[in-house]
Amino acid sequence: MKRRTLDLLFSIGGLGLAVLLLVVGIVLTTNANFANTYVHDQLAQQHISFKPANALTDEEKKSDCLREYAGQQLTTGKQAECYANEFIGLHLKAIGGGKTYADLGEPQTALKEQVAQAEQTKAANLPDLQKQLAGVTAQRETVFKGETLRGMLLTSYGFSEFGRKAEQGALAMYLGAALLLLLSVAGLWHAVRTPASEAFAAPERPRERTTA
Repeated sequence: MKRRTLDLLFSIGGLGLAVLLLVVGIVLTTNANFANTYVHDQLAQQHISFKPANALTDEEKKSDCLREYAGQQLTTGKQAECYANEFIGLHLKAIGGGKTYADLGEPQTALKEQVAQAEQTKAANLPDLQKQLAGVTAQRETVFKGETLRGMLLTSYGFSEFGRKAEQGALAMYLGAALLLLLSVAGLWHAVRTPASEAFAAPERPRERTTA
């Protein structure tokens, strides 16, 4: 095979791959922009803001991100992660003593049974049991709302991470396309400068022996 033909084949193939990588990069960039815009718009509609720095409690001040985002409106995935884990998560532990919505179901059910029995027997501790039941019910409802909001915010954070990964992938595609383009141009330039008759990896001719 002629060397020029080989250079042209590799150069054209490189250009084709460069175009393919460019198209993939554009698709990834489009997806990343959609993810970032969608997350921003959805979070902005919630009108959630971080507490100002001077309003943070001692426990809240221990969180680096709560101090960093103090007073800001929540509009990004990283902010959503911070608010969900460092703010809501902190207060859920205080409200439920570390118990989740599911954990609080057992004591609530037990108190309902005790209240039902106390009502049948007209027990003297009925008001106290009813008060305990109301407290656990309110506590469980608050934890449920907090866990729901926390889950929604973490979902937004996860969606934003897909967008960030797409941005990184797009950058890799653009760099790969640029490298292939440079190599293809170099190959075309080499093909132009290579004599049309030059063969690729042509075998060396045996040297003729000279007699003295």
